Order: sequence, then structure tokens, then C-alpha cells
Amino acid sequence: MDFNVIIQYFPRLLEGAMTTLELVVVSGLIGSLLALPLGLARHSHRPWLYALPYAYIFFFRGTPLLVQIFLVYYGLAQFEFVRESALWPYLREPYWCAIIAFSLNTAAYTAEILRGALGNVPRGEIEAAKTIGMRRVMLYRRIMLPRAFGMIMPAYGNEVILMLKSSALASTITLLDLTGTARTIIARTYTPIEIFLAAGFIYLMLSLIIIQFFRFLEKRSNRHLVSTR
Repeated sequence: MDFNVIIQYFPRLLEGAMTTLELVVVSGLIGSLLALPLGLARHSHRPWLYALPYAYIFFFRGTPLLVQIFLVYYGLAQFEFVRESALWPYLREPYWCAIIAFSLNTAAYTAEILRGALGNVPRGEIEAAKTIGMRRVMLYRRIMLPRAFGMIMPAYGNEVILMLKSSALASTITLLDLTGTARTIIARTYTPIEIFLAAGFIYLMLSLIIIQFFRFLEKRSNRHLVSTR
């Protein structure tokens, strides 16, 4: 075990970790914005409203993330109107293709988590809100969504951690994230055990930070449920 290699290349790995963290944060924010209307539509009992979100969620949950990345990275370039559009300078970059694929993927999972949480909001609270004349929009804004957000924190935290680990697939389209940087260093130094151990340690620390962050959010969102003595 050559610890000098780890010490020498650890700053490079941290640079790759910043790219990984950026991918997760940006994709998570975009995915959350997409998941909100998808989850609300999936919670509806009207077929014309939930049919399309159901198909979207079924596709992205039923196909591998690696395939989705390849479809975005290699597939979009097959269309001439995409290559001639103003977005092509961005769509030909691995970074933005990874962002698109990760965002669409996590939006599907987050929407289904939100749908389940909305279905688990206590009926008593909903009936009480309707009794006092609360309209549907206000019912969602004041009662259902706040309660659902509090319930989804553990599951959404797991989704973010899974997205962190899945971000290693970005290296397959030449993006130098943490895994891509590790593979580049290994190709130069021929020390796979040392470098992958260091990369694994960084992933572990990032996961620990995410876990603690969502535990804090869960306690803050559900602080009204804590009994006072």
C-alpha cells in the first residue's frame, strides 16, 4: 500500500469530488422542481391528468440510468434540428448531458416518493380543512404539501445518496467527476487499490454529510410532532 500516491493525488480527487457534488446538487434541484408537478398529477384520480406522468415515471424507473445517459449524450446528436439549435453548444458537452439525464431520472423517483407521501396525509386533517371551507389549492399549500414534505425526508435523503453513488456513471461519457478522475490517475500510476480506496473514502464522507443534512431537515420539518413535557 503506497500512501504517498494517495497524499500526492488526493487534491486531484477532491477536485473531482467537487464536480460530483455539483452534479448532485444541480440535478437534485432541477429534479425536485420537475417532481413537484409530476407528483401532484400522479396523486390525481383523473386518468387524463396522471396518465402522462405515469408513463414518464414508468420509463425512467424501469430503464437503467446508464442507458438514459447514453440516450441523452449520444441520442440527441442524431437529430439535425438539435445540432442546429441554440442549445447545441450545451447539449454537446458531457457535463450538461449528465445534468439532464440525472435530473430526469431523479425527478421520476422523487415524484413517486411525493405521490406516496400525499396519499399518507391523515384524512382527518384533510376533512378538517374542507370543513372550514379551505379551497383545494390552499389545502395543498397549507396542509398536504407541508405534511408530505416532512414525511418524504428520509426517503428523499436515500434518493440523494443513491444519486451520489450513481453519479459515478458520468465518467462513462468522459466527465471527470470523482470516479473519472480516479480512473485517470490509475491509468497514470497503476495503483488502483490506493486510489479507489481514497475515492471510496470521499464518497463515504459525502454520504455522511448528506445523511446528517437530511436528518436535520427531517427534525425541523416534523418539530411540531415532538411532544413537549
